[in-house]
Amino acid sequence: MDCRGFWDHGKADKDGIWTTDRTLAPSLASYVENVGCNFVRVRVIKLNSSDEEAALRQLHKDDNNRLNPDGTGWVVRSWLELDNAPGESAFILREDKDDPATETRIPLHPGMQLVIDTERLYHVVWHPGPRPRYALITSWESDDVLDSWITAELTPERKLASI
Repeated sequence: MDCRGFWDHGKADKDGIWTTDRTLAPSLASYVENVGCNFVRVRVIKLNSSDEEAALRQLHKDDNNRLNPDGTGWVVRSWLELDNAPGESAFILREDKDDPATETRIPLHPGMQLVIDTERLYHVVWHPGPRPRYALITSWESDDVLDSWITAELTPERKLASI
């Protein structure tokens, strides 16, 4: 499996195409397609257990937009929590990598969805274990369609369920 960015192939990080792996997870592919906007990269990530210190050493920003043509949408990433692995897993975001005062922690639970500008914020997921957990990470080109999907997902019922 090749997880390199599109830029490693001379392409802007836009206009994703399905590989043969799509057939392995048709419901996840349908989830992505039903959003209706331009998706970029789609992958399932396996998170192994780590201690908090090890996770914080992995704080990073992504580089999603380096070859994007002027005047096109900014690439953002979404996270869909797929698993209910035991442990107090959290998505950690920081404005300043070295300043915990700029940090926000979001507890993860099955079905939780986040959309984040991962090029602007330092981020990492801390998963204390004991077994791995899985999530779907999708890169999207921001546009009115993505904005409409996000707004539709923010119903009062969903907001309450995610707290």
